[in-house]
Amino acid sequence: MSSTLRRRVLGPAAAIGALSLVLAGCAADTEEPGAGGAGGDADCAEYEQYGSFDGETVEIFSTIAEVEADNLELSWADFASCTGITIDYVSSQEFETQINVRAQAGDAPELAIIPQPGLLQRLIAEGYVVAAPDSVEANVDEFWSESWKSYGTVDGEFYAAPLMASVKGYVWYSPADFEENGYEVPATWDEMMALTEEMAANGADNAAYRPWCVGFASGDATGWVGTDWVEDAVLRFAGPEAYDQWVAGDLTFASPEITEAIELVGDILLDPAYVNGGFGGAESIVSTTFQDGGFPILEGNCSMHHQASFYEAQWGEDVTVAPDGDIWAFLTPPAAEGDPFAVTGGGEFVAAFSEDEATAAVQTYLSSDLWANNRVALGGVISANQGLDASLASSELAVQSIEILQDPDTIFRFDASDLMPAAVGAGSFWTGMTDWVLGELTTDQMTAFIDGTFPR
Repeated sequence: MSSTLRRRVLGPAAAIGALSLVLAGCAADTEEPGAGGAGGDADCAEYEQYGSFDGETVEIFSTIAEVEADNLELSWADFASCTGITIDYVSSQEFETQINVRAQAGDAPELAIIPQPGLLQRLIAEGYVVAAPDSVEANVDEFWSESWKSYGTVDGEFYAAPLMASVKGYVWYSPADFEENGYEVPATWDEMMALTEEMAANGADNAAYRPWCVGFASGDATGWVGTDWVEDAVLRFAGPEAYDQWVAGDLTFASPEITEAIELVGDILLDPAYVNGGFGGAESIVSTTFQDGGFPILEGNCSMHHQASFYEAQWGEDVTVAPDGDIWAFLTPPAAEGDPFAVTGGGEFVAAFSEDEATAAVQTYLSSDLWANNRVALGGVISANQGLDASLASSELAVQSIEILQDPDTIFRFDASDLMPAAVGAGSFWTGMTDWVLGELTTDQMTAFIDGTFPR
């Protein structure tokens, strides 16, 4: 899974929290917030194209919470101030359920930031999402690749623009821990497993220590973290063509290619000697939130944490993310040295449930290069928007991730669970991984369960 920021689901334990941003219209004799909310005076000339909407309110509903939500508000602060639009931001960890409930009840928000293309396509098919205005499509045609546009397109009609993006498959670690113990960043999956075994032996005297720390908990989306592990293994060991066949349902979960990838992941996640540092045994994976999952690295209770680029924002301001800092990351290594550079990733899409002009103005701004640069400059996230200046990124890792997304030689595949039908990608795949980690399903039972829910 994405969300995007994903994947993509940046929500706290609370069910629904509403944040309201009410800003006055732009006036020449008043001090305005800075560009992107970063300080200084707003340049309202940049926002004149969106019009004036004093007294208008647009609700944005999303999974994104905590630090990421604060930065979202800052990213549209000047836009809201200069257009006079009040933006009510509502976050829910139960977004995947609540967006359907609200749409069916006729209480849909004006805009929703949707982290799964499969969920987006279902909402479109049910007639809740309205087609994107021409101004949004023009931005996407200018700043995004055809593949990114295709995720928001159904039957030739364009509905939703991409927003943020993430590069998945990073393995977070402490450079000081690696240096002190003489650990080397692995170049292949087998080297990563050998490193895991070495770490387990070295940490035997610490009862709380395990090489890996993992958190699956994410409200209704619990389990998506495990799907990211499997997707990385499928892309590296089965290859991009098999990955695409799997997403389309032409290759089943029970096929040898996918089963092998799941078992490779199980070599880590199901081994009590390897997980779950700082939290307990493998059973604690499901009760540990994905936000907290990597923190035991800072306490010396684990050494590695598999999570996307967006996890950088979770470490907090007091943690330095750099090759010589408190935390750094390497990409999950390939199956064999010299294999093509392949990564999975995710993102979010902004869908409208209303055709009013204020909603269109907000949706257009969020699809622009101006918004992408404003948001990335605030730190913690990246985007695949081609109008993005990578130098604005807040860290070396963010710059690296943007360059990966912009490199035409990168083999990139969108998060498989986000592309699969929602019944699988936002349902049985999540729950199947959860039950598998808890020991309630064997690999064969899990794959049969998921395959039984895949529409064919």
